[in-house]
Amino acid sequence: MPKILTPSNQTRIYLFCSFIVFGLSAFPASAQTAEQKGLDIAKAAQAYDEGFGDFTADMVMTLKTRKGDTSTRNIRIRTLEVQGDGDKSLSIFDEPNDVKGTAMLTYSHGLEPDDQWLYLPALKKVKRINSRNKSGPFMGSTFAFEDLSSQEVEKYTYKLIGEESCGDWQCFVTERVPAYKHSGYTRQVAWIDKEGYRMMKVEYYDRKKALLKTLTTDSFQQYLGHYWRPSTMDMINHQNGKSTRLEWKNYQFQTGLSDRDFRSQALKRLK
Repeated sequence: MPKILTPSNQTRIYLFCSFIVFGLSAFPASAQTAEQKGLDIAKAAQAYDEGFGDFTADMVMTLKTRKGDTSTRNIRIRTLEVQGDGDKSLSIFDEPNDVKGTAMLTYSHGLEPDDQWLYLPALKKVKRINSRNKSGPFMGSTFAFEDLSSQEVEKYTYKLIGEESCGDWQCFVTERVPAYKHSGYTRQVAWIDKEGYRMMKVEYYDRKKALLKTLTTDSFQQYLGHYWRPSTMDMINHQNGKSTRLEWKNYQFQTGLSDRDFRSQALKRLK
């Protein structure tokens, strides 16, 4: 059963997050290292987003080439929160016809490799994605397979490297280094707002430590009076000039999804 947000557990989430935020300034500088502060922020952000249960949404993916040519894809998203592990997510392509019926299923984990499957209608086959290929592009976009799994705290080591304004909010600036194998990144720099733990921007550095991509998010909406989700996400690849925009709409939370809706054996039969 999905975890329903109640006044009592919502209060616990707020108290925990408040402790983390105020705790960063409550201790003397010598009491906490930059690494401990970064980890505390990551834990607080994860705690703040707990309890949503599940959600569905519609997404338009727009691919843009270096020359400015664009193509769009319409996708349905389903996500199930899993207690004690990473979330399960399912992406189903509806348009255009050449990708219709394509589906990707992800079981996110901490340090253990995520489980991911891709169904390609042209081959009529469910393909398991090798953990060594997680840095590859997803369906021709500037998003890698590893970008599309839930970001469990255990996946990274952290360091607080600063604080600065980010639009209308004040943000923590944290560095996170992948702790899992076969990542395409040596490090990421993330801007996280202090109020609602919205991920405002992420810079991704490749295996040669050069800036590869930047993700920016915008037009956040709040759901269930608590959970923030962006309406747009833009990922630009600085090295090849390509970019991808994700536009989210029609969010529905706590719809009653269960593990039965996230089985790799059912990918061929999805409607």
